[in-house]
Amino acid sequence: MRPKALVTGASHRVGRAIAVELAASGCDVGIHFRGSEEGAVETAEQCRAKGADAWVFRADLAAASDVAALVSEVERRFGALDVLVNNASAFSPCRFEDLTDETWSQMLDVNLVAPFRLSRDLLPLLRASSPLAEVRGGLSNGVVVHLCDIGAERPIREHAHYSVSKAGLVMLVRAMAVELAPEVRTHGVSPGQVAWPPSYDEAKRTRLAARIPMGREGRPEDVANLVRFLVWEGHYLNGAIVPVDGGLSCKY
Repeated sequence: MRPKALVTGASHRVGRAIAVELAASGCDVGIHFRGSEEGAVETAEQCRAKGADAWVFRADLAAASDVAALVSEVERRFGALDVLVNNASAFSPCRFEDLTDETWSQMLDVNLVAPFRLSRDLLPLLRASSPLAEVRGGLSNGVVVHLCDIGAERPIREHAHYSVSKAGLVMLVRAMAVELAPEVRTHGVSPGQVAWPPSYDEAKRTRLAARIPMGREGRPEDVANLVRFLVWEGHYLNGAIVPVDGGLSCKY
């Protein structure tokens, strides 16, 4: 039986790269999307081209009812879950004085509350997993990977709500690592500039890339490769927050 993985926000960019990499490494993959069904279907096709089964799930992670429905659908399809990757994320600028309660809550609901809900509600499936436990000699059942951000440690101007949501996610990684191991291992991955927001023009991209010690931006595949390592090779890693940023967080 192939291990089962669920990747949220997997219709494009980093989420797609993670889903395809997990498919290539031996997992069947559930692909979550909110608005881009066409992109999710394309991700599923790329996963199937790697020999995996792939399913597409739609849910607005800001809505508790949608999260509950997603959990029910995953339970129905999978029965057990080996890997949960909480990748879906909201990101939008807003000056601190302009933040409304709605804007604040929306950001935290997607970036922090939804990963908590999915991790909690899918925990029985993660504990019931067997393929990964067999590979690791029973040391661990499920694996959860939260996509954090280097902005969790050093806030970004006009992104207070985003930075706070990711800082909370960092603590969720550590809290889950303490409470759920050894049955479930929890990891955090903190990307830097690996996929430019569409709103960034070439001048801004060049300026930001020049600040990175490696002298260039990364790729979504850099994150995907790390996630694959944490799932398949990181047998004794638990609760670590690993930056994928070319050294940018060292000089922020």
